[in-house]
Amino acid sequence: MSGSKLSDPAEKDRFPDAPLAMTVHALPGPAEVVQADARRTRLGRLKMLVLLLICMAPVIASYFTYYVVRPQGGTRNYSDLIQPPVDMPRAQARDLQGREVSLADLKGQWLIVAVAGGACDERCQSQLYFQRQLRETQGKDKDRLDRVWLVSDDAPVSAQLLPALAQATVLRIAPEVLKGWLVPAKGGQLEDHLYLIDPMGNWMMRMPAGMDLEKASKVRRDLERLMRASKSWDTAGR
Repeated sequence: MSGSKLSDPAEKDRFPDAPLAMTVHALPGPAEVVQADARRTRLGRLKMLVLLLICMAPVIASYFTYYVVRPQGGTRNYSDLIQPPVDMPRAQARDLQGREVSLADLKGQWLIVAVAGGACDERCQSQLYFQRQLRETQGKDKDRLDRVWLVSDDAPVSAQLLPALAQATVLRIAPEVLKGWLVPAKGGQLEDHLYLIDPMGNWMMRMPAGMDLEKASKVRRDLERLMRASKSWDTAGR
């Protein structure tokens, strides 16, 4: 019969009534809490560092391959390597229609950057020509490169230039932002060079001043080696 054991006197002797035992554990002191938080913070930072290194590994490997291993044994890069690379500033620019654009929107592609005022003198037009040619000569890899003209003033851009800029990005940006990011060779001006930005927004190469056909041919080979070295982690499109 259900419950019969509970009414059996013998069972009561075997399981006498007794108060429940309660154990109270001591709470950690303030110093222990602080130490535990510090350990968790250090562990969290270590995990973030490891994750960052994992993410950066392909990029570091491609730079190492290009500048140290040198795929075409003994070939010297012609352009200036920027060490360490310089991060893209967190800044706003404006397109030719006056709309605000974040510089960060340019990330995700290799960028060949020209700098000049809107009036675009003969030197500027020559830079834009070689900028276009350097991209076009990369063949199937050209889709991994974007042309960018950063206009450093408010001067209007000639309508005659627009057809050649149809596939380029043209943005007006404050001169102080440019000077805090890109740097010309000693004694030169920003407008003297083309600048290469990697897909993460780092300025990592400065092309020689006074670009001509001979210099452009050497820079083209720099770009070819860099495109080849970065192929394992970089693809066309953002």
